[in-house]
Amino acid sequence: MAPLANPGVRKWGVPDPGSQVSHMIAQPVAGAEFPSKKRGSQTACIEDAPGRSARTFFDTNILVYAEDTSEPVKQPIASAQILHHMWHRSGVVSTQVLQEYFVTVTRKFKADPLRAKEKVELYGAFEVARMDLSNILAAIDMHRLYGISFWDALVLRMAKQAGCRILLSEDMQHGQEIDGVRIVNPFL
Repeated sequence: MAPLANPGVRKWGVPDPGSQVSHMIAQPVAGAEFPSKKRGSQTACIEDAPGRSARTFFDTNILVYAEDTSEPVKQPIASAQILHHMWHRSGVVSTQVLQEYFVTVTRKFKADPLRAKEKVELYGAFEVARMDLSNILAAIDMHRLYGISFWDALVLRMAKQAGCRILLSEDMQHGQEIDGVRIVNPFL
């Protein structure tokens, strides 16, 4: 299947606000309706300079929360973060994050694999960091040094490798800085 061709996507892969792509991000992959009551508005994004968003790495859980209709507070916050960073071309994911996203939504939400693949292609509009052996070995060292899980260390390593100063994640300690990457839980 060819990558998504959507008139709501600018030539560099950034969705226009209010476009079909923006709606696709906000529409859960499982096909459930978007919650009608949106509470919580912690969607502020960190800036490098006034008006310029810092390069931000997305952990899998942020992409998954954008799908989770059982989380009426977290879902719109996650969706807003995704749209913001697509719009500003400041978002980064890794091949690991995209793989984990696909597995999670097809298992947890019983999403149609073809629809989940379309969302993976859409999230490919972010810069995609690809790992190699040196990243795996560095993640092992981070795991040993900081006592974090190997998978979290790999996410941190890829964020660092991609030049991100911010890692959006609910799974790690909010505010902690590891190897120059600050962990931010957007739901707090």
